[in-house]
Amino acid sequence: MATVYKRKIMEKITKNVQLILLIIILVSTIIAVGIEIYTMFINKNVTLADLLLMFLYLEVLAMVRVFWDQQSISITLPLLIAITALARFIILQGKEMDPSALVYEAVAIVLIAAAIVILRLRHSDKLGLKSKKGRR
Repeated sequence: MATVYKRKIMEKITKNVQLILLIIILVSTIIAVGIEIYTMFINKNVTLADLLLMFLYLEVLAMVRVFWDQQSISITLPLLIAITALARFIILQGKEMDPSALVYEAVAIVLIAAAIVILRLRHSDKLGLKSKKGRR
């Protein structure tokens, strides 16, 4: 009986820590969005890197919402964030880097994109991966 009680206490503590961290992530992301918008307004300049950064913030907010609703996160959202972050990195560093150095980033994007496609299609009828019970 004591083990069940300890487990419930641990679950409650874990849920509270998750909630606190989720609120910190949410507030920090909103502050970062505000700072980015303010910076674009002050500079009177919006670049593709700025827009990709805004998409990163949007994807983080989506991840917070999904976690809030489902208490779990699909692997797809972090993969999308990784692709956007790599694309932003390539844009920011592309002017200064040797083009051959960008091969690693491009390969990383392709691998992440392939992972997303595989994850999306793994339960799809399109690839015929579902069991074909009842067919003879």
